[in-house]
Amino acid sequence: MLDPNVSEYLSYLAVERGSSSLTVSAYARDLKKWCAFLDERGTGVLSATREDVGAFEASLVDAGMAASSVKRAASALKGFYRFLAREGRVESSPCSTLTLPKVPERLPDVLSVAQAEELLGQEFPATPAGMRDRAMLEVLYGCGVRASELVALDVADVILDEGCLRVVGKGDKERVVPISGMAERAVVAYLQEGRPELVRSGRPEGALFLNARGGRLSRQTLHAVVARAGLGIGIANLHPHTLRHSFATHMLEGGADLRVIQDILGHADISTTQIYTHVSRAHMREEYLAAHPRAHEANPGA
Repeated sequence: MLDPNVSEYLSYLAVERGSSSLTVSAYARDLKKWCAFLDERGTGVLSATREDVGAFEASLVDAGMAASSVKRAASALKGFYRFLAREGRVESSPCSTLTLPKVPERLPDVLSVAQAEELLGQEFPATPAGMRDRAMLEVLYGCGVRASELVALDVADVILDEGCLRVVGKGDKERVVPISGMAERAVVAYLQEGRPELVRSGRPEGALFLNARGGRLSRQTLHAVVARAGLGIGIANLHPHTLRHSFATHMLEGGADLRVIQDILGHADISTTQIYTHVSRAHMREEYLAAHPRAHEANPGA
């Protein structure tokens, strides 16, 4: 049975704070673990100490819980004891000096240049859909657009005489993205030979990328196309965003200015783009370790 103090706190979150049902459920699970932990230590929620909190946090880490989940559990405890202190049920919170664990920054997955070349160099069916799929993959990697931005493109957004695409991103913000080389060639071939075969009479559609029924291609279909292409070179669960990350990383490695990459990606804040400097440094270290003859410790037994 759940401690009545916990039950009251969860009701407070749901009714007075208007917290989502998902948040309330997650906090309920965390606080249930906390109560069970205290039971094993022979104490209760109103008499818990800072040492109890620290031991609980350590037990979650030892159990292999992800850092993000440990951080959520710590947040649940801090909120719970703030509530109890405000209600006068505890003199002070045992979490007052508790610092939330830092969640490690997750670097985006990227393809190597060789993998990107292999992905885009594979054979596609010589059909309208095959030409469409090749063009979509080339634009994802060649222009760094998001999946939602790609499927939202209209034919009128392809401005070939200026070598650019008009893209509408987050917050309906419009930006111009350059298109050239293989991406431009693939789009031109699709527009000339592939898309006309997908257009259905009596169904005018301005979308650039069409499905078999002549309507705008969905994000779900795009994800399936990218995943299937990934399997073609032995990569499982390839995601459109991986191609966007790869575009940014390879641009940076090629010497592009970070501000230019920010503008192309449509990032409002340069700090969002700066994650690619971490990816680039990681790649640099990998290349160094692989190539330099004295990059590894000497083998004493050699």
